[in-house]
Amino acid sequence: MSTTAYLPKKQRTRVGLIGFGKAGRAVASVLLNDKTIDLVWVVRKTQTLENRSVPEFLGINSDEEGTIHWMGDMDFKSLYASSPVDAIIDFSSETGMDYYAKDAAEYGITIVSAISNLPNDRIKKLREFSENSRILWSPNITLGINFLIIAAKTLQNIAPHADISILEEHFKLKPEISGTALKIADALDIPQSSINTVRAGGIIGVHEILFGFPFQTVRLKHESISREAFGDGAIFALKELQKHELGFYNMEELVGQYFVDANMKYKKSIKSPKKLRLINRIFYRIIQRIKHT
Repeated sequence: MSTTAYLPKKQRTRVGLIGFGKAGRAVASVLLNDKTIDLVWVVRKTQTLENRSVPEFLGINSDEEGTIHWMGDMDFKSLYASSPVDAIIDFSSETGMDYYAKDAAEYGITIVSAISNLPNDRIKKLREFSENSRILWSPNITLGINFLIIAAKTLQNIAPHADISILEEHFKLKPEISGTALKIADALDIPQSSINTVRAGGIIGVHEILFGFPFQTVRLKHESISREAFGDGAIFALKELQKHELGFYNMEELVGQYFVDANMKYKKSIKSPKKLRLINRIFYRIIQRIKHT
């Protein structure tokens, strides 16, 4: 997802980025190329690159400062006082939220967390903080994966007795099952044992859902070609959250709304009352599952 829109710097959404590893750097490059967003600063856990400029470090021509800060040098309140932001995007680790989340929520700052394996107690904290802010957490923030999940739920509702398996592929050194695969299994209410893993080379991320029928097979597959896909998803989340009230959200809800809109148009085109009742039943089950994910 790219944008051709351009806003003067003073009118852009001011963003702070937590984390500057491989994913964080890819996300930063996407943010810098979106001229409706102003990347104000980046915060990381190490002193390396402290006070460097993200555009300069990445070799991107930009009018944005994107100053790199070290968590140990300045607390979040002091950073916000000197360089305020409208939103925070977190690509750090499960403990990264300890630096900013409570204070940021109290200030009403929008938070987009893309930490893959966030423990339940930390998700609970984000939910509590969302009373004062718009907060989204998603273990995989790419648009494609979240569309994949909604499509899989749709097929599962149409054919509830199909055999379902999940295949996830990642780089050789990734030890654990991906948070995305666990999310898919949870969304489809199937056991973790249905997940098969492949570890090889430098695979960024491949997720495939296989539906087995007696006389046919359906495969739904998503592949991350580059980590910049996370940046596109984060920007989508930021812009969609601006349309919503305070609260806790996930990417499925935001992407799912477009599914709802498309299906409402489809329902209006159906003339047969019998077919409409069938579509309504399937449609209702899917919406309920999206809401309770």
